[in-house]
Amino acid sequence: MEKRKNENADIEKSRMSWRALGFVASLALLLAAFTWTSYAISVTSKLDFDTSLLEEEDIPVNIIQPPPPPPPPPQTSMIEIVDDDEVIEDELQVEDLDLDENTEIETIEVIEEVVEDDTPFMIVEHMPALGPCKDMRGDERHQCTQMEIIKYVTKNTKYPPIAKDAGIQGTVFVYFVVDKNGDVKDAKVLREVDPRLDKEALRVIQTLPKFEPGKQRGKPVSVQYTIPVKFIIK
Repeated sequence: MEKRKNENADIEKSRMSWRALGFVASLALLLAAFTWTSYAISVTSKLDFDTSLLEEEDIPVNIIQPPPPPPPPPQTSMIEIVDDDEVIEDELQVEDLDLDENTEIETIEVIEEVVEDDTPFMIVEHMPALGPCKDMRGDERHQCTQMEIIKYVTKNTKYPPIAKDAGIQGTVFVYFVVDKNGDVKDAKVLREVDPRLDKEALRVIQTLPKFEPGKQRGKPVSVQYTIPVKFIIK
């Protein structure tokens, strides 16, 4: 059988040529795109108008006003300036008094009340004395008086039967003052043991006889004492 295909019409032979040609054209287009330069065109238009027609805008300025000054202090008095020749009338009028030798002037005597400080002393020049101690001086007088107080308290103290039966014993300290008249005052219990014993110790101290008062610089003064009253069951 005779072949109808024309060898000159075979396109497979020219495929490689067309392919190479296509690559070349593509490369040329790519290079042309990279080398293309774009130019920006700016269009300006002339504004034909009068600039004086524009209104100027006032920009407000923020101004801080200073605080108002403080009010002046109130005037408490008015000072009036007068000339030297002007006579100022005094509000106080002094009457002329005709005094002679026979005129009696009444005098007012001001008596100042002197309040004496009666704070009791602990130690004075001449301590209070009791009984035979009045003829003594100095420390001997003071020690003798303390012994006389202890003797009196020991002799005149009565042990409360209820406290004795209950076996309650101890030492009660009593404070008192010998005033400037020699009397005992302000007696109080400083250290308590039992209400019954405390009451008896206070009673005995309040019955102490009259003292010869103590003296400081020759004047009678008050002197304080603290005496132990012992309750012992024998």
